[in-house]
Amino acid sequence: MIPETATAVHDTTPLAPGGTIGVVGGGQLGRMIGVAARQLGYRMIVLDPTPDCPAAAVADAQVTAAYDDREAALELVERCDRLTFEFENVPAETLAMLAERKPTHPSPRVLETCRHRALEKSFLDQNGFPVARHRVVRSGEDAERAAGELGGETILKTAEFGYDGKGQRRLKDASQARAAWDELDCPTAVLEAVVPFERELSVICARRADGQTAVFPVAENVHENHILFTSTVPAAISPEREREARELGVAIATALDVVGLLCVELFDTAEGLVVNELAPRPHNSGHHTIESCATSQFEQHVRALCGLPLGSPECIVEQAVMTNLLGDLWSDGEPDWTGVLAEPGAALHLYGKRDARVGRKMGHVTRITPRG
Repeated sequence: MIPETATAVHDTTPLAPGGTIGVVGGGQLGRMIGVAARQLGYRMIVLDPTPDCPAAAVADAQVTAAYDDREAALELVERCDRLTFEFENVPAETLAMLAERKPTHPSPRVLETCRHRALEKSFLDQNGFPVARHRVVRSGEDAERAAGELGGETILKTAEFGYDGKGQRRLKDASQARAAWDELDCPTAVLEAVVPFERELSVICARRADGQTAVFPVAENVHENHILFTSTVPAAISPEREREARELGVAIATALDVVGLLCVELFDTAEGLVVNELAPRPHNSGHHTIESCATSQFEQHVRALCGLPLGSPECIVEQAVMTNLLGDLWSDGEPDWTGVLAEPGAALHLYGKRDARVGRKMGHVTRITPRG
């Protein structure tokens, strides 16, 4: 938890090109943030425990240390003008320490809310945003009772450290609750009623400190084995639903006081939109924006972080389909990419990860259909 006494540095003065951005986390999101930062003339330093992490290839320097290493965090903050993060599992104390010294966006409060499912659900409930029926549980007995109250199929999710389907158990009924709780082995979890949806959507909103926002086109997402497989824009939804999703993204980003990016994952149901999860950072479902939009999600993140005017989020192609490339494809060594590279309208992005594992995101390819 972030200490109640923590105070953040606020500086709305734009950071001119030539300044240095610090990124906590050196994965593919940090790498693509770095590419955008370079294009705008900024320098970048990354903090990551893995030597030669993906983001290091585009950074000016890497501080190689654990995220809870206080001395390393202090080194990072002393060398940077603005700070951000590329994934949610940054120790709250580390981010709070950075925010006390230099402008850090999104703020530690935003991170704390979005990475803890119980806090996230509470925030959404209190602000009147649509969420699935749910209960916070702290024991097997809690889980069994909650499953009985919700009825039908439910999903038990760890409150923290869950992504790509990790830390989740689907329950047919209350009789499976105690066993699922024991398997997850966590102090707090959220039990959610299964939402019957027609499609999964996501909307990414960029927001500056002064409240200016820019919203990207709504993406339609398909998951396989709980991992995002494809994201397609435009989504196969009505103009009214597109507008509702965009307005919901802006409303949530404003209520959270996000500076940077917020991805709102949604279920499109017969009764309306339901918020699934929030991610206060660039998001996998927004990778297509590098090719499909006038300004990519990564450039928008840098613009918001540095206090620059936001760019146009307009889609400039007829259609874009982003497909994740998982480590499964590397079972016989490096795949032959000549076929993809020969495709008209295909853009290949490889993240430079050394070790390919089943289910690990190693890259993506975006296929665009030009207008006209």
